[in-house]
Amino acid sequence: MVGKKGQKKRFWSDDEKRSICAQTRAPGVSVAQVARRYSMNANLIHKWLRDRRFAPEEETGEVLDATEVGFVPVEIGEAVPVPSPSDMQVSTSTLIEPVSAQRVDITLSDGRRVLVEGTTVLSAVLSLVEGLMP
Repeated sequence: MVGKKGQKKRFWSDDEKRSICAQTRAPGVSVAQVARRYSMNANLIHKWLRDRRFAPEEETGEVLDATEVGFVPVEIGEAVPVPSPSDMQVSTSTLIEPVSAQRVDITLSDGRRVLVEGTTVLSAVLSLVEGLMP
């Protein structure tokens, strides 16, 4: 396959593919950054990462750091009214700090996606999702 006029298709050896894939595993480095470094499409690197011949070995038994990001499956059942802070009569000694997150990514059943970035109180995100439901 030929790219732009005069350019030939590049060939990557297996060792080069392994090296490029290993670079994507460095902390703070994205696949897009590595792709730009080699003037290639990031989708090609993602394809190589799915191939066990080129993907770097994953460490097993590794304990996740508290700062690592992960996905948690969530199902929303019946809407339960949440009392507002003005409705609650709580002594100052029993105040509980609200749960918050830096980034919330929600994919709804109809395919729509909600992405909330920045420090957000999770009860506000729950209210947002409830408002989107029919």
